[in-house]
Amino acid sequence: MKKRYKFVVDCANCAAKVEAAVKKIDGVNDATVNFMAQKLVLDADDARFDEILKEVEAVAKKVEPDCELFV
Repeated sequence: MKKRYKFVVDCANCAAKVEAAVKKIDGVNDATVNFMAQKLVLDADDARFDEILKEVEAVAKKVEPDCELFV
């Protein structure tokens, strides 16, 4: 399943770090963080999508505590 979310992050470097960290999560097929558009595109397993989304939020907060994911 592929979904788009509003993702507010302060800098392009942080966005790149979050993207790399999210791609490492088990069940994530692909992830793209667009700093300029303030968007996250997440492609992950349908069966575990909600669980994976919670992991994405946790990982993003570890990398950049000031970021916000609007679900």
